[in-house]
Formats: sequence, structure tokens, C-alpha cells
Amino acid sequence: MADKILVVEDDKDVTTLVAEALRREGYDPVTAANGAEALVAQREEAPALVILDLSLPDIDGFDVCRRLRQNSPIPIIVLTARSDLVDKVVGLEVGADDYVTKPFGMRELVARVRAQLRRSGDYAKPKSSAKVLDFGDLSIDRGKHEVMVRGESRHLTRKEFDLLHMLASNEGRVMRSADLLKQVWGYDDNIQSRTLDVHIGRVRAKIEENSRRPRLIITVPCVGYKFQAPSRAA
Repeated sequence: MADKILVVEDDKDVTTLVAEALRREGYDPVTAANGAEALVAQREEAPALVILDLSLPDIDGFDVCRRLRQNSPIPIIVLTARSDLVDKVVGLEVGADDYVTKPFGMRELVARVRAQLRRSGDYAKPKSSAKVLDFGDLSIDRGKHEVMVRGESRHLTRKEFDLLHMLASNEGRVMRSADLLKQVWGYDDNIQSRTLDVHIGRVRAKIEENSRRPRLIITVPCVGYKFQAPSRAA
């Protein structure tokens, strides 16, 4: 079955071009002309990815992005005619995974769709493909995008959840920082970023009993990080 792609765009010509390009690549495009339609389509159609224009006639595109992210962890690519870097950063902050500035080429857009769908799948042949990873005091439900710690739900952002799931599904395996950056964020190997360290700190604060003395997410100096199940923690 072809992946459904929700295209949220009020310009009919752009919608037609994007839908045709996606269809040619084997995807099943679903369209929405405004934010209200997009929110309904996301619930009813369960798309694998959303392409979202930020300039919509009813609801502000940033707000639509935020609401879509609250409802689902699916990838979101925003389209914007704005060249202001601040707008792009805000889009990423409210939950977008990538952005494309208008005018754009269809080949570029389709390539980004492929990359996001690939990234949102099973990342690096994890040791465990279970939908629910149960470690006793800690459980991670990928289907529900839910993390429970000692019976209490903990809210993690999409990237925090993806990072934790990546580590936990490779329990006991040392994951290189470069691999985590590439698989979770799509960064190239040669990019140096503190993004990973910051997110590790945030995840630890939400799941560890003492984030200053972590027992679940272990730092492997000069290499990366490793997840240790609670029962195996030292």
C-alpha cells in the first residue's frame, strides 16, 4: 500500500503540481486547502507525512504545525515563501522536521519526502523491533508515542522520543554520536553539533532518577552513548 502524503496548500496550482509529482513517485497524495481541513485529514486519513504551507487562509501555519505535532509524531515538511531565517527556525521549533522555501523544485521536494519517511522508519536495524519496549520501571510505546517512568507518563518532544527510542531499541550497543546525529536529525557525519548533547540532557532529566548520575543513558567518552536497561544498570 502506498504511503499517504497530506499536502496542505491553498494555492490550487501548487497543490496539483505537488500531488502529481508525489503520485508519479508511487505515493498517495491527500490534499487540504486550509488548516481546519488539514487537522481533519490528519485524523481521518492517517498520513505518513505532511507537507504544510505556512501561509494559510484560516489558521496560522505555525499553529497548524504545532497542533499536528501534538496529535502525531509523523514527519512534517513546511513550505514557505518567506526567506527570513527566523521563520524557518520557528517552524522547526514548533515541530517541523524540515522546510522548503518557495519556489522549489519537485525533485528536491520528493527527495526530502523520501528522506523523512526513511528517517521515521526503523533507523539502523535496531536489535529490537518491538512496538513497546518494556524495561520494568521504564516503558517506551512507539505506536502511542508514550514514555512511562515508574507508572507515570513523561512528555517527550518528537526528537527526544526518537533519540530515546533509537538508544533503547539498541540496548547495550554503543551508538556513535555521528550515527545518532545522522539518523535522528539527518546531519552529515562532518557536522559538529551540540544538539545531541542538549537532547541527551533533556531526556535524562525526564527519565533518570538522578540526571547527574545517569544509570540508563551512559556516556561513552569520545564515542557516543549507550542505553542500559534498569535491571542491568550498575
